[in-house]
Amino acid sequence: MPSDIEDLVGFLHHGNTQIRQIAVENLVGYSAQDPKIFKVNQLEPIKDLKLLVKDYSPIAKNVVTMLVNLSEDEEILKVLAQDDAFLETLMSRITNQKEISSNELAMLFANLAKSDDLLRILKMHRTIPSPLSTSKYSMDQLMDCFVKGAEGSYNKHADFDFLSYFFADLSKHPECREYFTSPQSRDNDIIPLTKLTVFTEHKSVIRRQGVASTIKNVAFQIDTHPRFLDPDQINIMPYLLLPLMGPEEYSDEDTDGMLEDLQLLPPDKEREKDVEILKTHLETLLLLTTTREGRDLMRRIKVYPVVRECHLHVENDEVREACERVVQILKRDEEGEGEDVPPTATEGMLKVEEEEDEEDQIVEIL
Repeated sequence: MPSDIEDLVGFLHHGNTQIRQIAVENLVGYSAQDPKIFKVNQLEPIKDLKLLVKDYSPIAKNVVTMLVNLSEDEEILKVLAQDDAFLETLMSRITNQKEISSNELAMLFANLAKSDDLLRILKMHRTIPSPLSTSKYSMDQLMDCFVKGAEGSYNKHADFDFLSYFFADLSKHPECREYFTSPQSRDNDIIPLTKLTVFTEHKSVIRRQGVASTIKNVAFQIDTHPRFLDPDQINIMPYLLLPLMGPEEYSDEDTDGMLEDLQLLPPDKEREKDVEILKTHLETLLLLTTTREGRDLMRRIKVYPVVRECHLHVENDEVREACERVVQILKRDEEGEGEDVPPTATEGMLKVEEEEDEEDQIVEIL
């Protein structure tokens, strides 16, 4: 390691603000290219960076960018995710309406969620950040950032889109799935997942990707499927099916029983363009066929014609294969070839995809 880089790393805790700023500006690139230089002296530079998140805004913004990149390293990730004081610093900044680094902080939270240690955020509570939230719980506050802060509506510097990846990773844990699907007495009995489903057709592809993955991961909890399907609870079906639909016209036979939200769509209706998001929604439908209740509902509301048209118009092998899986199960029941689908059947089909998702959602700023 060149001595000048060693000097820069050493300047991270310098008492002079200008020197710290110069050091940080010159080290941003190395955080992505050569993370080992930040692991010297028992990770002393990481300890410095955690403190510098509270420094002046120009310094803090670069520091958060560095930590986004460095959190890809497992050892560094562990040190960051296990530090309660550091998490409180991040929470105090991301909920600040004037924070200029909120998008980078959202990316950092997304990466920190790769650590199982971060699951404790479900129970962490702190000062209520008015006017953003009325809840003392950190998880609720991050949900409020994501929902109320879309498109700069809370903080003009941020859209909080990357928090959707944070929710997606946490939702691989049963405790988080329970949070997302349970009425919250502290929030007028609202089911948290219903705050996310409305974004399945949002203009931001990052937001759509993260929300789609969150919904799918939560759907692995089979005993919550009645809540997913109930129109008075999560009511998931229109939010899964609308992204699959384009401007096609359906016959009277196809639309008989189809959800009202899916009928009489405008002629300029666009199907989701991102094939990974399409595949994710189809995989969620597949999971929801695990129960007889789910399969009966899908046949009753005419899911098959929607999947059929998606198969016909999307020229992607993986999407078409996902369509075929859904149709295979729905048609098998209709033809009396099987009454039940064991939970492991659909879970097994998606095991590989779930593992791939975990690898794909690491955020890095180059």
